[in-house]
This record gives sequence, structure tokens and C-alpha cells, in this order.
Amino acid sequence: MQSALTPALAPALGPAVDWKNSAYITQAFSEVALKNEYDKDKHRVRKWRIPVRVFIEHQVGDRALHTQLVQMHLAHLAEITDHDIQLVDTLLDANLHLVFTRQSQWESEVTRLMGPSSAKNVHGSVCMAKFALNANSEIDRAWVIIPVDQAKMHGKLVACVVEEITQVLGLPNDSEKVFPSIFNDKTPQDLLTGLDYILLKLLYSNQIRAGMTAKEALPIIQAQLAQWQRDGTLINADKTVRQGELYPLLGY
Repeated sequence: MQSALTPALAPALGPAVDWKNSAYITQAFSEVALKNEYDKDKHRVRKWRIPVRVFIEHQVGDRALHTQLVQMHLAHLAEITDHDIQLVDTLLDANLHLVFTRQSQWESEVTRLMGPSSAKNVHGSVCMAKFALNANSEIDRAWVIIPVDQAKMHGKLVACVVEEITQVLGLPNDSEKVFPSIFNDKTPQDLLTGLDYILLKLLYSNQIRAGMTAKEALPIIQAQLAQWQRDGTLINADKTVRQGELYPLLGY
């Protein structure tokens, strides 16, 4: 989503920005967790309560590579969020359906799994994800579709795996106001940044519940950030996030 920059946050696109302050992180959480890429509405907190079970449908080659990339990222997300996230062998056991396909089937696959309204957004997108909510704003199903040839053409195969799976955990919006982040389409990040790490940990904090409004979540977020400021979690976030398996694979 191409968001307009507000003057107060214009420095976010500059390399000198220090994202590790409470006000900046709180605003980033509001942008990424409480908004949607394809609508202008304000949303409540959305997250999984049930375990996430991921099935990979391979419609193209390189199965081992694609499975390895997904497995590494799922393990990292599970470690960060302390949520139960695992691959499964059958679609019947899954609530997150991930499809590696090709560009020629891109639009038809989006229509099949996400519906005609989502298919309207394929043009200009390299890959796509969607989740469904129950009555309590808990995520209970999700879909990720990656047209491999298209993603590779843009140099975004790993970025698609990382961003789309992360977004269906409950951080669905892209915003130029959030930097450095995989949720900012104007920056080159392919892997989770320290800021992304903190946003995930905030969302999956035990005190943050699905269905909370921004007003309800704000004091909890501020208290948690104050604690992380004191104990070094914020200052060490950039270093900590790079312990994920994908980082050495990509030369970090």
C-alpha cells in the first residue's frame, strides 16, 4: 500500500532515523497492525490464538529449496512470537495454505483461494497473502500465494516468503511510515529487521488480545516498551533478529 508521508514522520525514510523510541514504535504498530493494505478502515488487533499449521502446495520445481526457506522462516517466527507454528503434510491439517505457483497461473490461483475481490489487486503485486477472522478478531485461516518466476524476476523470492507469511500473523499493512522494515515497499529489506522483531513480539505479547482497539492496546504497548528499554531488548533487537537461520543463508 502506497501511504502518504506525514511531515512528522518524513525522517522515517532517512538512514539516520532511530526507530528505538517508544513513540516511533507505537506509531509503527498502529500503521502495520491496525490498518489494512487494501482498505482505509481502522481495525482492531488481529492475531492467532490457535496453533498455526502450514501446508505448502508446490506447483513448480525447486521443492526442497522453497520448503527450506519456509521452514527456516516459520522457525524464526515461532521463536520470536512464542506461538506454535509448524509445517504439516496435508491440506486437511492446515489453516495456512501456501502456494508456490507461476505467473501464468497467478491470477487464477488468487481467485481460487482468496476470491475475485483479491484478484483485482494482482496487477502491481509480486506476491499476495490474505487471512480470515472469527467473530473475536482471531485469525483462523490464511493463504499465501507466490508466483516464483515473477518473484525471482523482481529479486523478491525470499522477501515474498518472509513478508507474506509474517503479514498473515496479524501485521497486514505496508507503510512508507515504518522504517527499516519489510513492511515498507520503498526500502530494500528482504529479512525481518529489529523493528519488525519488536512489532511481532508486541503483537504476540500475552497481554495483547485479539479484538483490542488501539486505545485499549496503547497503554499495554507503552508499558512493554518501557520494560524492553530498561532490559536491553530494544537496543539489542537488530542483533537478536539476525540469529534467524535465513540470515547467514543470504550472507548476513
